[in-house]
Amino acid sequence: MNSAEPQDDTELSPKPSDEEANRLLPSSASTDDEEAAFDSREKILIDDVDSLDVGQVPPFSWKKLWLFTGPGFLMSIAFLDPGNLEGDLQSGAIAGYSLLWLLMWATIMGLLIQLLSARLGVATGRHLAELCRDEYPNWARYVLWFMAEVALIGADIQEVIGSAIAIQILSNGVLPLWAGVLITASDCFVFLFLEHYGVRKLEAVFAVLIATMALSFAWMFGDTQPNGKELLLGILVPRLSSKTIRQAVGVVGCVIMPHNVFLHSALVQSRNVDPNKKGRVQEALNYYSIESSIALLVSFMINLFVTTVFAKAFYGTTQADSIGLVNAGQYLQEKYGGGHLPILYIWGIGLLAAGQSSTITGTYAGQFIMGGFLNLRLKKWLRALITRSCAIVPTIIVALIFNTSESSLDILNEWLNVLQSIQIPFALIPLLTLVAKEQIMGVFKIGPFLERIAWTVAALVIVINGYLLLDFFFSEVKGLLFGFLVCAATAAYVAFIIYLVTRSSDLSSTWLSLEMSKRFTYPGN
Repeated sequence: MNSAEPQDDTELSPKPSDEEANRLLPSSASTDDEEAAFDSREKILIDDVDSLDVGQVPPFSWKKLWLFTGPGFLMSIAFLDPGNLEGDLQSGAIAGYSLLWLLMWATIMGLLIQLLSARLGVATGRHLAELCRDEYPNWARYVLWFMAEVALIGADIQEVIGSAIAIQILSNGVLPLWAGVLITASDCFVFLFLEHYGVRKLEAVFAVLIATMALSFAWMFGDTQPNGKELLLGILVPRLSSKTIRQAVGVVGCVIMPHNVFLHSALVQSRNVDPNKKGRVQEALNYYSIESSIALLVSFMINLFVTTVFAKAFYGTTQADSIGLVNAGQYLQEKYGGGHLPILYIWGIGLLAAGQSSTITGTYAGQFIMGGFLNLRLKKWLRALITRSCAIVPTIIVALIFNTSESSLDILNEWLNVLQSIQIPFALIPLLTLVAKEQIMGVFKIGPFLERIAWTVAALVIVINGYLLLDFFFSEVKGLLFGFLVCAATAAYVAFIIYLVTRSSDLSSTWLSLEMSKRFTYPGN
């Protein structure tokens, strides 16, 4: 079988025996009633070795690694969105090379969370939003869905505005911010066009966009020639001071994007892996671990390029405290001048690739979140249009309101970072709850040691983002009434987190009874 494109496996495989046909996925019994991440015809077929026992892991194959390559790189784009790039450049300008070690460890923590998300999707054949729909009562499910949508809209506003800023740079200021927003909104239709031609075509486009980012920022790295010794010391020697604590919090806080946790658990289902075959599941997990690690290594290098370029150019200068996504290109141009290809346009090309790729993955994530939580069986074009509109309409409003000065856009970015920080527990806690449950994961549930590490990482990320929230609210909340509303909302927020955590320790789950009832009511079982 030599196909990396989705094909109908009924045409390529012999007719299965009755015993094989009865080996159902957890969600197969309700295919007609439930939303699925990918239809069987859309999934990429993986060469199988039928002679091996179902519990035996097939030997490593470079060809299979290539077939499994894709979901991890789409996932890694969330580590490269315009919001992350702004955090990188501010970290470099204000803290110099001193926080590179934290960037590395934050990426490793992000990798752990994303591998758990992939594990959940492969082992169950369902993604996180679908599992939350069955695991939690209706009121909690709707709250989780609302929080996921809010986080997605917040991320999308940053990504779309980042693209619009890049378009403004590349058009020499001819196109205003709102026009760039409208142009970026059209990526929804590009996404639908590409998805129609198969998953591999879509993944190839993302590979080109990631390569564009890598080449652009590597070019800038070569032009500015950061200090190699300082770079190595920054990676190997942990350093943290009171002056850089805010940047350190930003570096750690931005590695976990709530919508990305939902997205990765769905993307891994684009490959045809039977969750009932232990050996095939373990094989898929092995390949996805390799692929995701390579993808996040690439994202780490790109973030490293951006941080060190701005560390070399602006650390210790008067511009360090005022630099942001809007003026970064102009500052670089003033510092390093033109040439055959001015650095301003190199920065604009890289920023445009980051913005476009992240907005398209945002559209993708929105489909899975809405379809999974609400079980909406809509045509893909309609679901993508609804998802896109939810983000584009507020983004256009924001672009018109905040297109007055650089400082207003910086304030907006701070609020959006806070908005996304608030949502992090509502993706992490359900993920860690589900991936540790034997009723859901079977033999692929994580062990006690890995579970403790995962909860420690989650707690660290939540506490760090909590610090960011407190710092922000203490500086921004003014007035008695507003303060009272913030306190009331905070109390409800903390109460819901406590509910999710206490529920995670409760071993009784509705999952087993739901799935057993589906299996026994399915005709032929």
